[in-house]
Parts: sequence; C-alpha cells; structure tokens
Amino acid sequence: MPDVLFSWDVLGTLAGAAAVTYLIVAYTKRLVDTVWPRLLGTDLYAVLVGFLVLLAATAAQGAELGWSSILLALFNGFLVAAASGKMSDKAVLERDRKHETDAGM
Repeated sequence: MPDVLFSWDVLGTLAGAAAVTYLIVAYTKRLVDTVWPRLLGTDLYAVLVGFLVLLAATAAQGAELGWSSILLALFNGFLVAAASGKMSDKAVLERDRKHETDAGM
C-alpha cells in the first residue's frame, strides 16, 4: 500500500475535506483575521475554504465545473465547515479538560 495521506478522491469526501479545511483555517486564521471582516467571522471563512477545497477536488477528479457542481460545492462547503468546526471544538475541549485535570493534581 503506498504512503498516501490525501488524494483527490479523499478530499472529495466529507471527512477529507473537513480535515483539510480544519488544518487550513487553523494555520491561517491569525493572518486572515487581519484582513477578513470581523462581521463575517471565522465560520464563513471556513465555509469559503471548504468550498474551495471541494471545487479543487471536483476539478481534479475531471468533473466539469458547471453551475450545478459549483452550487453543490458551495452547499457542501457549509457541511464541511460545520464538521471542521466540530474538530476544532473537540481539540479545544480536550485541551481545556487536560488543563483542568492537571490543575486538580
């Protein structure tokens, strides 16, 4: 089995797109916060990133980027952002839980 962490097929799935979206948003959030309007918040930034990831995966798999695939990628971008946000919540909650456990000792 080859060492493949991501493939275009994987990025076209909810789990793959959410993982990449989580990583991109986590590593670029501070930089983007300097230019991204506060009114839009990080959630819509995550939707944009998820949308772009899905568009790239769709194009890389050879599908035509017509209006229907672009609209579907946009709608799915919201699902990807929601799943990505849950990954972030889990990481923060685990970190906070660990600090509470360490402080109690």
